[in-house]
Amino acid sequence: MKNINRFLAVLMILTFVVSCACMKDKNTVSGKVVTVEFGKDGYTAKINTDKNEVYLALISIVNVGGPQNYKQLKEGDEVSLKGEIWKTETENHIKVKEIVSVK
Repeated sequence: MKNINRFLAVLMILTFVVSCACMKDKNTVSGKVVTVEFGKDGYTAKINTDKNEVYLALISIVNVGGPQNYKQLKEGDEVSLKGEIWKTETENHIKVKEIVSVK
């Protein structure tokens, strides 16, 4: 019985580690900025990915960790963003936690 419990514990830990490693890539969006709409606390950038997916990226000073991490994107910029992704019936969204790169 102890061996089964140990085996199940190791199996659960391995499952957790693998699932966390797989989630890293799912929280990144890369593509070209199509439009930028300014709001009260930041802006929303519309991003077209290489797979022809469209994401609405919510970018604010608070969400990226302060003014030192905040960058203003422009139309035509090639970007890579990390954050929380969710989908509605018709749109993909990302609440940006890190602006990885801007070209």
